[in-house]
Amino acid sequence: MTRVVLTLVALAWTNGCSRSVPVSTAPPPPPIFDTTPDINALAAAINRTDAIRELSTNSASLDVLSMTAVPKLTANMHLQRERNFRLKASIPIIMGSGIDLGSNNNEFWFEVPEGMTQTLYYANHQQYASQLNRAILPVDPSWMIEAIGLARLDPQTVLSGPVTRTDGLIEVRSAIATPAGTYQRVCFIEPQAGYITHLFLYAPDQRLVAKSHATKHQYYESVNSVLPHAVKMELYPSTGPPLAIQLDVASYSVNQLLSGDPQLFAMPETRNRVDLLQISGLAMTPNAAAGSPWAQPITNASGPPTAYTANGPTGPPMRGIRYE
Repeated sequence: MTRVVLTLVALAWTNGCSRSVPVSTAPPPPPIFDTTPDINALAAAINRTDAIRELSTNSASLDVLSMTAVPKLTANMHLQRERNFRLKASIPIIMGSGIDLGSNNNEFWFEVPEGMTQTLYYANHQQYASQLNRAILPVDPSWMIEAIGLARLDPQTVLSGPVTRTDGLIEVRSAIATPAGTYQRVCFIEPQAGYITHLFLYAPDQRLVAKSHATKHQYYESVNSVLPHAVKMELYPSTGPPLAIQLDVASYSVNQLLSGDPQLFAMPETRNRVDLLQISGLAMTPNAAAGSPWAQPITNASGPPTAYTANGPTGPPMRGIRYE
């Protein structure tokens, strides 16, 4: 069951319609640093995106990188901070209304076609967060809001960094407290313009559970912020196969939703429903990670990453995956 659910979204796209979505050309983001910034200056640069409260596009494409036979699909995406999110991908009418991934303040869901009907998989945010260590999806889908360019950096949670890597990017490692334990997030940051290019999320047992790579960044002067227009995301659950997708966006509407639907962030009233908490992965006791050195970080001191860092391997190889 776990393997089936993890691949349902990807499998549902195999008969999708393909359309290339061009990305508009724009000048590169302007530099704001000429020397390596300290953590407070770096956080101020990254957190400029706090000015973005709404983000919307009707000109996106979605590519399932972990399934090479799946074509790109047209998509639209709308978000409203903090947790309102909706992404829909188009598929032929014979398969129903298509893929629907969404989130609001209380719950999240994804709806996929199964035969001639639709099935809705859902969970409550708070309940799901308390069971991430045994859930079939390793992150709450609201993580996508961070991955597409709206991640924040809190200097009070930084464990190490900023450190300049051999590739020139700046690396910062932070502690992320959750009901399921202390996660760690590693950010790679462009050193001159001050925006995030990579995110890596590690569970309390030090497993990589999610990562993203953002490219084609553009500067939005009206909000003094930088947004990527191509984002590759990978999820690594504790059981079942990994999933990789890429979102490409031609243009964004900032602080204005391109939808007049008053139920935009309401979960669909689909008859066939499955509670994700009822089909969790292999159980792990709540204190299983208590012995991990990451469970209770003992220092906030800056300095080079030590035993565990994103400089090392960033996840198992994915057979057949397409990388640019």
